[in-house]
Amino acid sequence: MAAYASGGAPRGAGAPAAPGGSGAPPRGAAGQAGTGAGRAPARGAGGDREGGPAAPGGNGPALGRFLAKAAAVTAGLTAAGAVFGLVRDQTIAHLFGAGHDSDSFLIAWTVPEMASTLLIEDAMALLMVPAFSHALARRSASRAGLTRMEARAQDPVRLLVGATLPRLLVVLAAVASVLVVAAPLVVAVLAPGLPDPELAVECTRLTALTVISFGIAGYFSAALRAHRSFVPPAAIYVSYNVGIIGTMVALHTLWGVRAAAAGVAAGGLLMVLVQLPAFIRNVGFGPPRAKGAPRSQRDRDRPTLIAFAVIAPVIFFAVFRQSQVLVERFLAASLPPGAISHLNYAQKVAQMPMVLSLMICTVTFPVVAQAMAGGEREKARRRVEQDLALACLAVLMGTALVIGYAPQIIQVLFERGAFTHQDTLATASVMRVYGLGLLGHCLVGALSRPFFSTARPTWFPALAMGAGLLVNIVAGAFAVGWWGTYGIAAANAAGISTTAVLLLTGLGSRIVPIQGGRVAVSIGRLAVSAAAACATGWIAGPMIPDPLLSAALGCLLVPAMFGATGTAIRALEVTALPGQIGRFTSQFTQRFRNVR
Repeated sequence: MAAYASGGAPRGAGAPAAPGGSGAPPRGAAGQAGTGAGRAPARGAGGDREGGPAAPGGNGPALGRFLAKAAAVTAGLTAAGAVFGLVRDQTIAHLFGAGHDSDSFLIAWTVPEMASTLLIEDAMALLMVPAFSHALARRSASRAGLTRMEARAQDPVRLLVGATLPRLLVVLAAVASVLVVAAPLVVAVLAPGLPDPELAVECTRLTALTVISFGIAGYFSAALRAHRSFVPPAAIYVSYNVGIIGTMVALHTLWGVRAAAAGVAAGGLLMVLVQLPAFIRNVGFGPPRAKGAPRSQRDRDRPTLIAFAVIAPVIFFAVFRQSQVLVERFLAASLPPGAISHLNYAQKVAQMPMVLSLMICTVTFPVVAQAMAGGEREKARRRVEQDLALACLAVLMGTALVIGYAPQIIQVLFERGAFTHQDTLATASVMRVYGLGLLGHCLVGALSRPFFSTARPTWFPALAMGAGLLVNIVAGAFAVGWWGTYGIAAANAAGISTTAVLLLTGLGSRIVPIQGGRVAVSIGRLAVSAAAACATGWIAGPMIPDPLLSAALGCLLVPAMFGATGTAIRALEVTALPGQIGRFTSQFTQRFRNVR
């Protein structure tokens, strides 16, 4: 669902957002930059300053109720964003099908996909959440003896905004201007084999505007999350997708697929506007520098690149992972029209089981981080192995459903309007190949978290991701000439599986002493169960003509066959599943009970 919510490929950063979604993991850059991230005193959230409501503070019951409510509301908004993202893709398929027009738009969409990774989900949060947290802590510590006016004039939070936001706007505007002017070159680099690039160039000039809006939205989100205001940042992808859908519906008859690109620009603007009132209320704008303040204080009020060595491994890991999209579209540009669209629809639907399976690791990630910080390596090992077992079980069961019922799923989701039955068959075939890499995607997402749980993130995940990306590029360049889109999807599966193997073998020797051999055997047994369930679905799916009914019954048949096979071959993850679900539910419930 995260993929649909963001509008980009679901290959996000290795460090997930916490409930409420700061985007900054509780370690690494946020952890080493100081004491601020997540620990700012309550008064620093605006409770004793003008223009902002008090945030729940301390560790008392009020804070617990607030966090529980914030997590619930955030989860609801995230789910809503995912639903609107699915509607957005269905609208694109309905209006523009899978051809030259949709390919041109998807090439232009590469710009906001990369901008979202860097400016909203990862780099901006990792840099600015600690910076605002430190400013909040300094605000609380420096107010003694100051009048209200003096406190306002010397407010570190306002000084931080004044020192960083104008500079950020200048940089973002410069980058967006370069992209607008150099759009023909950008399209030529991203899709050199595109027969008629002019439409893609026009769409790219519209989507380039998201560099500005995404940067501001990411800045606002980081500031609000540091102030414990979670709802507006969680609503950004709802507004983003609503902007795209509304613009497409209103203007597609006049502008064609350009309306989709204009919708991306409009959605980016709504991302900013939905957070602006909360930003003004909780954070506010301030002077560019403190009058008469020494240079050391002015430098303290804006983040530096000192922490770059800490956040760089996370950034490179995220960029390498997101670059898989660039490789796919680069290779598919020389194929017949519609190839890029088929790849896009196929990978988004195929990776939904991976996204759902990683929710398990997202919930338990703080447990691993706390165990690593406390030197409890055995506790971290048990937690990681349990997470891997549950995540692999979930993703392989989902893989069996995706591969076995691929035509029915695509037909139900997309076959209407300009999206023809031939598009359904082509997309479903590609999705079945993508399915071979779902286990690799799941393992990469799950295994990267322990690496990023250490006091200082290691470069190993980024190097492993780079090696996988290299395999993807080489294999894709070789296979595309022989098998077209199937070769591209197979290369993606090979590349991400390479990264998964490297992370699995490297985790035990570097971070958590997991028993790699036992984990591999467990995954192998689950893979056998998935293969049996997949074959059953592949055979049974076409027997029912109605695609919706067939897919619905498949949701019952595939898990049943998966469980039966797992029990027959004594796959411990299957036989122990009821107990594991009970323990996981108990831990999840206890986690919220403790903060009430």
